[in-house]
Formats: sequence, structure tokens, C-alpha cells
Amino acid sequence: MTTPEKPIPTVTDENRPFWDGCAAGELRMQRCASCSHVRYPVQPLCPKCLDDSAEWTALSGRGEVFAKVIYQRAFNPAFAADVPYNLVLVQLDEGPRMYGNVVGPADDGIRVGAAVAVCFDEVAEGVSVPRFRLATD
Repeated sequence: MTTPEKPIPTVTDENRPFWDGCAAGELRMQRCASCSHVRYPVQPLCPKCLDDSAEWTALSGRGEVFAKVIYQRAFNPAFAADVPYNLVLVQLDEGPRMYGNVVGPADDGIRVGAAVAVCFDEVAEGVSVPRFRLATD
């Protein structure tokens, strides 16, 4: 039996700047042109002021673990070889929260409040997904 391929992100016109940034090794998100609120995921209106103008901006990629879970079984057969693996909710320094994985062993020092920095994992040609590593500084 062959292992199914892992799903890759669907790139659309709306989210292309995010994925292009990831491919370039840069975490980019929308910043409201009116109130400067950084929003994620991609949205047509700012959730803070409801303005429809936004510009894509590079973020530091730094934050802290807000919540975590360690998966002991794969809910998608394509991830069976990765078990156990972690899923974290990261509070980015610029405001938004995003889900990802901390690279390395599933629970190697990953604690709520731990400082993390973004890194990128190329999952297909030209497509990289953001992950995190424990920050050392």
C-alpha cells in the first residue's frame, strides 16, 4: 500500500502574496491601509475598522506559543509517518494568531509562552509552508 501524498496549499489570487512571501522565506500578511491592523487569514475587510484597503507587509515572524497539542495518531493517512507531531497556535508579535508546527521532536521543550520564530518548509516546487522553531535569543 502506498502512502498518500500530503495536501499542499491552494494558491488563489487573494492569498498569492502570502504564499509568494513564504516561497521567498518571508511571512507576509495584510495590513489595513486605514488603521494599520494586521489581519490573518486573508480577508476582504479589516475586522477592526471595516475598511476594504490593505497592503501586504512583511512581519518579523516572531511570537510565542499560545496553545499546543501533540497528536498521537494521524487523522489524515498522509501524516502517519509524522506521528507524534505537534500543532501550535502562535501569537505573533504583530498581533495575529496562526497555527503551525514547531520543527523538531514533537514535544521537545515546546511550552505555552515559549518564544518561537518562523521558518519555512518547501512542500512542493515553489510552495513553502510556514512552521516555527524555538527561538534561542
